[in-house]
This record gives sequence, structure tokens and C-alpha cells, in this order.
Amino acid sequence: MNFDSSPIAAIATAPGRGGIGIVRISGKDLSSVITAVCGPNKPLQPRQATYLGFLNGDGSIIDKGLAIHFKAPHSYTGEDVLELQGHGGPVVLQMLLTRCLQAGEGIGLRMAQPGEFTHRAFLNDKLDLAQAEAVADLIEASTEAAAKSASESLSGAFSKTIHDLVERVTRLRMLVEATLDFPEEEIDFLQQSDARGQLDAIREALQQVFKQSAQGALLRDGLNIVLAGQPNVGKSSLLNALAGNDVAIVTPIAGTTRDKVIETIQIEGIPINIIDTAGIRGASDATDEVERIGIARTWSAVDKADVIVHMLDASRGPTREDEEIVARFPLNVPVIRIWNKIDLSGHKPAIDRMPDATHIYLSAADLSGTDLLRSELLRLVGWQQTGESLYLARERHLIALKSAHDHLEMAAQHAAHDSEASAPALDLFAEELRLAQERLSSITGEFTSDDLLGVIFSRFCIGK
Repeated sequence: MNFDSSPIAAIATAPGRGGIGIVRISGKDLSSVITAVCGPNKPLQPRQATYLGFLNGDGSIIDKGLAIHFKAPHSYTGEDVLELQGHGGPVVLQMLLTRCLQAGEGIGLRMAQPGEFTHRAFLNDKLDLAQAEAVADLIEASTEAAAKSASESLSGAFSKTIHDLVERVTRLRMLVEATLDFPEEEIDFLQQSDARGQLDAIREALQQVFKQSAQGALLRDGLNIVLAGQPNVGKSSLLNALAGNDVAIVTPIAGTTRDKVIETIQIEGIPINIIDTAGIRGASDATDEVERIGIARTWSAVDKADVIVHMLDASRGPTREDEEIVARFPLNVPVIRIWNKIDLSGHKPAIDRMPDATHIYLSAADLSGTDLLRSELLRLVGWQQTGESLYLARERHLIALKSAHDHLEMAAQHAAHDSEASAPALDLFAEELRLAQERLSSITGEFTSDDLLGVIFSRFCIGK
């Protein structure tokens, strides 16, 4: 994306009809736009709402509403910002936006690109990169727990934790490099400054941050759980039981489900995307082309699953077809084997963790044993109720934290190799600390390439 410093404008509210709609403008000097759209007779006081008519080029009124002028640097973007709050009809808002662009032609006012308002807030030090990403996470949060974590990251909790780690690594670097610069002082660096103790404390703190971030990533991204198995084993019934609603059609007729049915539920605040699929049987057994396509899509969903729930009929036991299905499951994907219909087989609700898979006996019809499945899903993904704040981390955050951890591990090895703290060992020690510091700083944007910034902000909605 090609961001520049031109004034920008966009509709800042969601598409569609609503009671209120907002057109937002940001730039270095918006006085000409304010005069043209709001009129010369009602000067806007900074940060105060003024009720007035929004003027067209011929002096007619497009709409009436509130105008608020935020003078730089006391605004979201750090520039002058004008917000025009009118009625939320899409036609009215488009007319108002068009009028603003016409009025701002002289100052080069243009349409904003996705995420450009927040990008300017980042460039003007109103937000760091982690906070900027939290804006998008808060908008996209699908659960209350995810929204709470995003709000805490937006307030700077995650950034503060990362800054604290960076400062501790920086202080340790200073000690190491000072020892390298003044070898004649014969300072026993590793002992007198307790470098190993400081490094161990930093590594322990980083592991805790990674744990909290990995837990938060579950809140942000959720899990894709695929229900797979032969026709008529109760996949759709289990989906309905977990969703608490009849979201899938259930009949005694095998092959009722012909395509994927996706329902999102919450377990302990984690969004779970449950994907009900067409029953699996051989291509020669499929009744028509539609069912064959449905089965192909089932296998495609299985290949992308975070957890596979293999459904079997407990009332008849395993079959050769069930074994053939298992043989096609991808490696390294957790499998939960559900023995459904225990209301017919006489089994009691139970869970049995075996080397190949976790076996759970339940009845989707009367809901007995479904709580065992919910608990097992949380266990498989490593979810723990710690009572600590979770950071709604993105994949790049986890990669950066893991990379920093690896560099600190290497630093620890160099510190241990030479008890006399020789210059070669200290050189490598200092270099690993520098690399760890850079990886951590990339999370908040201190060391971030322009290409990465473009990717991050392009995923925002227009007007934000």
C-alpha cells in the first residue's frame, strides 16, 4: 500500500443503514473544508460538538448533524481531524463524503485506504504497532473474552510488558558491552553483575509472556473442529447439541448432510468453529454427484482442521469403513474419537485417553457426555484458566516471541561455555542479546519494515 501525507477522508461507520453515520477527515490543515462544509458563520470550537447543517456546493443543506473538530496533536491520528455525524443512510453519507472531497480538492484531500487513519496514529506516536493491531482485534472480536483482551492491549498492557522485557535485555547488553570495551578493568563480569541470574530471570519472564500470548491467540483466532465419520453416525446431532440449536438438518436418512455446515460456539470464551461435514463413504457408494462433491469437501475440511472429531456409532461398534477413514486422517492433528448413541448401546458417559486418540462415549440425543467433549477440546489446545490477563496475540507476535526466546537460549549457552568470560564468548553473548532485543521490539513497531506495515494496516476496514 502507498500511504502518503495527503489529507484523507472516509465513511467511518459500518456499511448499511443506521441511526447515525460518521464521515471522518484527517490532515494537517482542514480549515478550508470546515468553512466550505460547515459554513463560515459557525466557527467550530476544538473538541466541542456543534449542531449545524452540512452544506452542498450550491449552499443547500445535505443533512443536519454534529461537527467536531479535533486540533492536532490532540486527536486519534495526531493530525487535525474533522468528524461529521449525520444520519446513517448510505446515500446521505455518500453525498456528504463526495461534498467533502470536492471541498478539499485544493488541499489534495483524497479517499482513505483501509487502515490509514490508524496508520497515521502509529506514525504520529499516538499508538504503537501492537496497540494499532488491537484496534482491529477489538472490532473483530467474536467473544466477550476476546474483546476484553483486545481492549487491554489497546490500552497498552501488552506493549508495556514488551517494553519492560526490552529494557531488561538492553540493560544486560550494556553490562556485557561495557566489559568488552574495558577489558583492562579485569571485571569478573558473569559473577559481579550476576549476568546469568539476570538472563535466567528474563528468560523466565519471556516464557510467561509467550504462554499468556499463546492463550490469547486462541481467543482471537478460535479453533476449527471438523466432525467426520460415516453417514448417519450423529455428526449433525452432535453439532446441534453443542450449538444448543437446530442448525443442521437431522433425519434417519443416510447422506442428509451434503455440504459443510459451520456453526461458531463458545467454550470458556474461546470461539469454536464446528464444521459438520457430509458422511464419508466410498465413491462407488455415493448416490449421486452432489454427494461425491460433498465427500470431497469433507476431506478438504479434514486436512485444514485444528482438531478432528471422528464420529462412530457405539451401538454397532467399529467397522472396516471406520478404519479406512482413520487411515486417511492427516498426521500430527489431534483426534477425538466419539462413540455416539450410548443411549442405545448401554455405555455410560466416559473418557479414555489412548496413544492414538482420546475416546469419548456420549449421546448427542440426550446430551449425556457432551461436557466431556468440551473439556477435552480445551485440554487438547492447551487452554488453562490461569486468572491472568491474556494478550490477544497475532501469529507474528508469537513468531517474534519464539525467536527472541531462541536467541536468549543461545546467549545462555555462550555464557555457560566460558566461566572466565573471555572476549569471544562475550561477543557472541552480546550479539544474541541484540538479536533478541530486535525481535521483541518488532512487536511494538520499533524495528519493523515498511512492507510489514503495509500488510498489517491493509487488513483494517476503511475509515479506521
